[in-house]
Amino acid sequence: MTDKPAKPVAASAIEKHVYKVFPNDMKAYNTVFGGMIMAKCDRLALVVAERHSAHVCVTAAVDSIHFRAPAKGNDTLLFSLSLNRSWGSSMEIGAKVEAENSYTGETRHILSAFFTFVALDEQGKPVDVPAAMPETPEQQRRFDNAEIRRAGRLKTREELSRANR
Repeated sequence: MTDKPAKPVAASAIEKHVYKVFPNDMKAYNTVFGGMIMAKCDRLALVVAERHSAHVCVTAAVDSIHFRAPAKGNDTLLFSLSLNRSWGSSMEIGAKVEAENSYTGETRHILSAFFTFVALDEQGKPVDVPAAMPETPEQQRRFDNAEIRRAGRLKTREELSRANR
């Protein structure tokens, strides 16, 4: 376990980062290219991880990307990301993306995803990070659910390791 003091989830969170969709973001059927949204989520999740850990971080895994609805031309994307939980040198960051119609104010939840980052020291070795300190019931729910997802990731890794021996 780390000797660093726990940090509140809100200290590293990003709420409603705004990205206006333009024609170069589009693919067929006037919908936004999902890879662009995923890349923006990864970049913003990196900011959350580095704010929390105070170290250089790298993406270790991306879980459960769910495209719930398409974003369309003239939408404004709203990215919200926060640390769900940390373990040793790794952290799970949750991402939620909404599409907002700038003319009506209507929003639609279009994407949810979970990113795992690892903090590195100056030699590129994993380094312990502060524990996450949930302060709201929603943050506590995400904190608890992160452990369930982590257990699933570790179980899958172990099963694949056994199957490939």
